[in-house]
Amino acid sequence: MPKMMMVGLEYGSDIMDAIRGVAADRSIDSGFFSVIGALSSANLAYYDQTEKVYRKRSFEGAYEIASCTGNISLKDGERFIHAHIVLADENYNLIGGHLLGGRIFAAELHITDLEEKAHVRDYDPVTGLFLWRRS
Repeated sequence: MPKMMMVGLEYGSDIMDAIRGVAADRSIDSGFFSVIGALSSANLAYYDQTEKVYRKRSFEGAYEIASCTGNISLKDGERFIHAHIVLADENYNLIGGHLLGGRIFAAELHITDLEEKAHVRDYDPVTGLFLWRRS
């Protein structure tokens, strides 16, 4: 039976480290999550499908988390957090992409532990990404 939890994340901490820490503290290897709140900086990436590389970019300033979702699985035997985020600035402009990190201003994590065998990520040569194994 899935187990749902809500956790406040600490001001000033890195959002990915905070999510990873909650998953580790609760031994979650198979789950999904969402986050609401705000960041004071963000590190994002966009996957270039032609070159098969992530294009990374940092953003400084106050951003509202308009949407943030992700999942928890295993990659190379280790817990792996995969998240995407959409951020809004003070002018209501949106930016988004693959979440690499960011400084928390305020954040609430809603996390669901699926309590099942973890999904495992393997390298897919067609996309150049680490994807869940197909059943």
